[in-house]
Amino acid sequence: MKAAVFREVNVPMEIEQVDVSKPGPREVLIRTKAAGVCHSDLHFWNGTYPGQTPMVLGHESAGIVEAVGSDVHYVKPGDHVITCLSVFCGHCEHCLTGHLSLCQEPETRRSDRLSLGGGQVGQFANLGSYAEMMLVHEHAIVKIREDMPMDRAALIGCGVMTGVGAVIHTAKVEPGATVAVIGCGGIGLSAINGAAIAGASRIIAVDMLDSKLELARKFGATDVVNAKDKDAVGEVQAMTGGGVHYSFEAIGLKATAEQAFQMLRNGGTATIIGMIPPGQMVAVHGMEFLFEKKIQGSMMGSNRFRVDMPRFVELYLQGRLHLDDLVSRRIKLDDINDAFAALQTGEVARSVIMFD
Repeated sequence: MKAAVFREVNVPMEIEQVDVSKPGPREVLIRTKAAGVCHSDLHFWNGTYPGQTPMVLGHESAGIVEAVGSDVHYVKPGDHVITCLSVFCGHCEHCLTGHLSLCQEPETRRSDRLSLGGGQVGQFANLGSYAEMMLVHEHAIVKIREDMPMDRAALIGCGVMTGVGAVIHTAKVEPGATVAVIGCGGIGLSAINGAAIAGASRIIAVDMLDSKLELARKFGATDVVNAKDKDAVGEVQAMTGGGVHYSFEAIGLKATAEQAFQMLRNGGTATIIGMIPPGQMVAVHGMEFLFEKKIQGSMMGSNRFRVDMPRFVELYLQGRLHLDDLVSRRIKLDDINDAFAALQTGEVARSVIMFD
């Protein structure tokens, strides 16, 4: 199969022929139909996060089941599926207490299923979707209805699940609450959309690009703040009479994580969604904890993805989940390096690789 192989930090990937194994007893072979180009992949490609090479990046994807292992009964060839990087085992403490996105059991890991020139090739996030095929654990996929467009379905596999899930699962935003979202990329826009679905009374979008702020209004933002021109914290506090009930950081920076905490009213909760680089520390004023302000992380939207993702498909088909505007362009696998370059400019919400 053809795959984009990541070999060296900040070096363009090449499209190479990679060999994929046959499905083991609990594995599923998927023909990739669409894969989103996400900032998480960029973090590893540019060295912000460490990763082993060679590797096939990509983790936000949808496809059609090609073959299944002998012990797989959940799907069959021809089924349409979305992948998810938070693969669950189903029997560890995290899974049994309803925190499937935190499962780290080694049995779900994939490290030796791809090869090239006699050597192993890694699968990013146990998926590796910048390839014509994916060989994954059976608990890395969810079945969806066949009339769901694959390019939009792929986005549910990471960015949408992460953003919407952070609002409805991690933070549990109540109807009527006030919300601020810092960063209006794919995840931030999804968090805004999730806050609108949850019934937030006021949703303030914060970014430094007017184009993204205008897009945020389509997703449900009631107010926007351009942090390039204004003090974002001061603006949010002024708009809400002292701060929001819930804030969400969707960039992955120390400074914006601290701003998310500073935007809170007493009793508020800041949820950090973005991937802050390793080694960076987030500082908050300790005295503010006396006013029951909270700061927390979120992993893939604290998802139960086999329940959540089919529901999100329904919300999209009902017109309540705004996925169409998340797709900025549709490209081929050969265009992967151009897509990474566009992602670094901040202008492109999501490029989606379409496979024949």
